[in-house]
Amino acid sequence: MTITTLSRQEFNRDTDKAQKAARNGPVFITDHGHLAHVLLTIEEYQRITGCPTNIVEWLALPDATDLEFEPPRLRDPLYQPADLS
Repeated sequence: MTITTLSRQEFNRDTDKAQKAARNGPVFITDHGHLAHVLLTIEEYQRITGCPTNIVEWLALPDATDLEFEPPRLRDPLYQPADLS
């Protein structure tokens, strides 16, 4: 595993370089000399966190029945029920 460190300016100039470096290990991004962010591949992120990344995987979790979801109410006239009378 290779650890790469880039300044924010280097990252902004060459994001392709940062993405390629992330294939070999984490890429630390500094802001004014202080570590600010870490770039990982999605596979590495999933390995570290054990978190699924899509709704199907989330719903397949054993505790999925405990998830709370309150969709926002749509109030725009475009989203009103159709009058089929």
